[in-house]
Amino acid sequence: MPGILNRLKEYSRSPQGRRAIASARRAASDPRTRAQARTLLGRLRRR
Repeated sequence: MPGILNRLKEYSRSPQGRRAIASARRAASDPRTRAQARTLLGRLRRR
């Protein structure tokens, strides 16, 4: 398990990981995207 966490940590510090994090933050700040995510999570929870 520590291997996976280290890989995630390394990825989040890489330029590509930083871009992905920035993109996710932008999407999370958009109310429309938040609503879409909320409905998707609701559907997954019902299963």
